[in-house]
Amino acid sequence: MRIKKREFLFWAIIIIPYLSLIPASFWYFNQLRQIENSSFIVINKADFTLSHYNFKGELLQKSKIAYGKNPGNKTMIGDLKTPEGIFRIAGFEDASTWSHDFKNDSLGEIIGAYGPYFIRLDVPGQKGIGIHGTHDVNSIGTRASEGCIRMNNNDIIRLIENIKTASIVVIVPGIDDLAENHLIIESKQKTNKITNQKKDSKKEISKKKHSLSKQKTLIRTKKH
Repeated sequence: MRIKKREFLFWAIIIIPYLSLIPASFWYFNQLRQIENSSFIVINKADFTLSHYNFKGELLQKSKIAYGKNPGNKTMIGDLKTPEGIFRIAGFEDASTWSHDFKNDSLGEIIGAYGPYFIRLDVPGQKGIGIHGTHDVNSIGTRASEGCIRMNNNDIIRLIENIKTASIVVIVPGIDDLAENHLIIESKQKTNKITNQKKDSKKEISKKKHSLSKQKTLIRTKKH
């Protein structure tokens, strides 16, 4: 009996550590699948292209796009600029029945203006930015949108079929965008400088008034 107990303890000591590896292996292979299913998108404003890569960096798709009418990084709603930076995909939506009234034409509400799908991006401070199809194929390759990224409908369908919500979208500025961003930064710096100078001037005036008040008080005290 003692021999059997020793044998049992012996095998238990050997096997139990390996049994603990089973849940760890499930976790590992789950993480591996997530990595293999991940991908990233690079939107290059300079050449009006969207490139989709897998986790190995292999190019899966490259398509022409349209984006915001105005150059530079989006800073406010209605500035007609496409945001720049790294963004998470918030979700996929069926946009086939959506409509939009473009203010620069007299066509009114256009059904199918967003194409078959809308890939919503998580952009801080903005709600309606995404990648979508279009009713206007002639706009592709130009600055034409109100801030979103447009693609040909066949291209957005292909992208939707091969992309996951875990994908990351990187939007890179072109030369015109960089120039505009630089001008905005310079303008803000000048405005801040003027504001600070005004604040300093007010502080100096306040100090002088306080000093004059003290002097008047001393003069009155001496007279009494």
